[in-house]
Amino acid sequence: MAITIKEVAALAGVSPSTVSRVCNDHPSISQETRERVRQAMAQLNYEPSPSAGAPAGQRPRLIGTILPPSPRMTFENPFYLETLRGISQFCNQRQYVPAVLTGQDDEELLRVLQNMARSGQMEGAVVLYSRTEDHIVDYLCEAGILYVLIGKPHQLAAQTICIDNDNLLAGREATDYLYSLGHRKIAYLGCDGSFLFSADRKSGYQLALLQHGLPARPEYCVEMEEDSAVLRRLLELEDRPTAAVVSDDILAAALERACIQMGLSVPEDLSIISFNNSPFAQLTSFQLTSVDVNSFQLGFEAASQLINHVENPNLRAAKIIVPHSIVERNSCRRLDS
Repeated sequence: MAITIKEVAALAGVSPSTVSRVCNDHPSISQETRERVRQAMAQLNYEPSPSAGAPAGQRPRLIGTILPPSPRMTFENPFYLETLRGISQFCNQRQYVPAVLTGQDDEELLRVLQNMARSGQMEGAVVLYSRTEDHIVDYLCEAGILYVLIGKPHQLAAQTICIDNDNLLAGREATDYLYSLGHRKIAYLGCDGSFLFSADRKSGYQLALLQHGLPARPEYCVEMEEDSAVLRRLLELEDRPTAAVVSDDILAAALERACIQMGLSVPEDLSIISFNNSPFAQLTSFQLTSVDVNSFQLGFEAASQLINHVENPNLRAAKIIVPHSIVERNSCRRLDS
């Protein structure tokens, strides 16, 4: 069986990306590290692949961009497309090539990532999401692959380079906005709670309720993917909410459809504020008030941090918070006094 770059890295006590940079005579590697890696290569009789051993100027410098595993939903969400646009723009400026990695499930995505890592062509990775338990991040850590997380790290927080919004604050401000319009019966609609951005937005919503002396009603707090029956149950409550904080514009569009099917209208019967300020926010019939999380800047900053750490390995892990803002449109109304 052929010796892999990971085995060389383990013997030399460095990351696989460092071995790759040694193979390509990257100027960021010290002479001491270079010699240690070459000794490990000689000891294991490791032969770099032609692409891995090519001069740095003659081979593509790949940045893996890892989308959450999903059979379909990921590619329908403009948040990821806009984030990828930000990553691509910075990579183009620095002559790196972003390579999109995803799969129908964790197993497929992990297999794709492992294959790219073994090739020795990937300088590092940007993970476009953050979950409570993630085998992909576990593999990146175990393999010593440099990565940047878009979101809040669930583990190894001090060592993780991350770009994020203050989602707790954003969730609180979205709820405060509805409260300022006179709403007191406010629901929360989020996606899978394992995604930390949604969990933080929900926590911000709950904190705002507490600060305003409003009860946190379990029946008003809903997590869903594609189950429209959940929305119907929320809207059929005898004491149904007059407003909702929704963690994503796509979910807000689904909520609008459920309202139409039940003969309810937005914002007359239900005010909605959502997140991401994606094209969906302006394609709905009432145009969504939405929290703009600056998706493009999230991607641009993530690529900037990753490439700076590739070229300067001794940099300390940075944590950058990208600001958000509320874009007001027509989906919220002030309740009559």
